[in-house]
Amino acid sequence: MYLYSNKYSKLFKLWLITCIFIVFLIISVGGLTRITNSGLSITEWELFEGILPPYTLEKWNNYFSLYKEIPQFKILYPNMTLDEFKVIFYWEYIHRILARFLGLFFLIPLVFFTIKKIIQKEYLINFYLIFFLICLQGFIGWFMVSSGLTNDVTVSHYRLAMHLSMAFIIASLLYWNYLNYVYNQEKSLIRNFKHNYKFQFLYLLVFLQIIFGALVSGLDAGMIYQTWPLMGDGFFPNDSYNIKLIEFFDFDNRSLVQFYHRSLAYLLYFYSLYVGYTVFNLAKKELNKIFLTYFSFLNIQVVLGILTLISGLNIQLSVLHQFIGVILVLTSLKLTYRISK
Repeated sequence: MYLYSNKYSKLFKLWLITCIFIVFLIISVGGLTRITNSGLSITEWELFEGILPPYTLEKWNNYFSLYKEIPQFKILYPNMTLDEFKVIFYWEYIHRILARFLGLFFLIPLVFFTIKKIIQKEYLINFYLIFFLICLQGFIGWFMVSSGLTNDVTVSHYRLAMHLSMAFIIASLLYWNYLNYVYNQEKSLIRNFKHNYKFQFLYLLVFLQIIFGALVSGLDAGMIYQTWPLMGDGFFPNDSYNIKLIEFFDFDNRSLVQFYHRSLAYLLYFYSLYVGYTVFNLAKKELNKIFLTYFSFLNIQVVLGILTLISGLNIQLSVLHQFIGVILVLTSLKLTYRISK
């Protein structure tokens, strides 16, 4: 399945694994870029011109002068020096270079596999769809960055959530195709979601929690209520007791968004216990192992989430928190895959 012959099987498998790893890396560096407020340091898209970093003082001053024109510099960092600018510039530059590298590393082997007729025709569309999404992700990334160049000191939290969601969709599709290849199956990710609702719901809960994590990050909602388990004097934020019902769904409200992120974490944890009970009742060794892997990382993620909050958003903890989120998405997806028919 997937390949017409096994001659290139190792190369094909290595290609998929490497692409998944690069997506992991991009998400992690993207988290660092967001936490350090580096994402607006490059104010132009520069799809081709920006491949090389500035190598003269004149070029550095040009980038810095463009950054000085946006609200983030004027309001937050009016005293920033060129050396300080270089630090945030390189984080965004590395993030963009990794994204370009993913596109090329995915496309070039795919074209080779197509010309050599290595991948069976019925599966080629899966990979060209992924490549389309990778290209679309580049546009979404610029769409996100552009939201912070005129009227705000940061990017739109909605566009940030869209950007991160697409990254996880790409990672999920890559991993699903990898699982199909490894297990020699022909399972469809879309059709599979019509069955085994308990396990699909687990994956969707993890994914939804990732989205709310992005909203928390985009709103800097972790900068308030840096205590656990209470938010001020109770489990519900102090400043939101008197809001109207319609305002309860205000995703621009930092207190409420953090509350939703916390609440989803509790729901996800207890639902995971229920899924674990279901899995162990099936008495299948492989499923038990997959769930235990997922649940172990879930416990690590809970601890990291709490430590990240009470530490005042420590950078290392924040990045690790996002990285473990990727592992949770993929392990919950694998559990869904192996339980499906």
